[in-house]
Amino acid sequence: MSLTMRPGPLAGSPGDEVNFTIDGPKHRLFMHRFPRRVHAWFAGEVVLDTERGQFLHETGLLPVLYVPEEDVRTDLLVRTDHTTHCPFKGDAAYWTIQAGGREAENAVWAYPEPKPEAAWLRGLMAFYWKPMDAWYDEDEEVHGHLRDPFHRVDVRRARRHVRVLRDGEVVAETEHPLVLSETGLPNRYYIPAEDVRHDLLTRSRTHTVCPYKGEATYWSLEGADDVGWSYEEPLEDATKIARYLSFDHEALTVESQPPPGA
Repeated sequence: MSLTMRPGPLAGSPGDEVNFTIDGPKHRLFMHRFPRRVHAWFAGEVVLDTERGQFLHETGLLPVLYVPEEDVRTDLLVRTDHTTHCPFKGDAAYWTIQAGGREAENAVWAYPEPKPEAAWLRGLMAFYWKPMDAWYDEDEEVHGHLRDPFHRVDVRRARRHVRVLRDGEVVAETEHPLVLSETGLPNRYYIPAEDVRHDLLTRSRTHTVCPYKGEATYWSLEGADDVGWSYEEPLEDATKIARYLSFDHEALTVESQPPPGA
């Protein structure tokens, strides 16, 4: 994400404050070796197991893992008539996974005859993430997608006066927030739970998964859904934000001021 989204160098328009030019197409492909073993399971079967995975970064998209055909249980795959065309990679062929009385239709794709400028895709296959039952990076299960080695999450303690308001009413207010910086995204303020008006909030049914932070629980205000979120058991890169809440919604105003004398 850091390479292919602004202001990364492989974004369509990376920005003007650079001392280089890239002589190439606006839509860019960059592939490199994924450094660890990856295996994925479907219906009780290991459908791919590789230490030779290749990570493809593509302008405007999340990275995708491609693996050698030899590291895929091709005996569980059935070629389908489905095809798609990518102007940068070529024509993709698709396979359905069949195992344990279940199937994942068109869950696997490859470029048997890739375009010359992407010839290194020949002999590699890719899998859609969601149809699989589980993905592992070495022996740790991962959710959402594999972590991009160029993507960072940094959490810092800060002395700032942060207020979250709805129509002038204070929803949260603190002088001890955390600032979370994540590659390609705006900074987020995380507010200690004790500085939040929980009497105004109700727990939402919404949950999302971030491969870098963990599973998020969402919170709603009366008449405004999913105005904030929290990570009750964050991953190791974001352990500091446990028991903190962050807010972002069109119904809210988030104010931040430096401490007096700063």
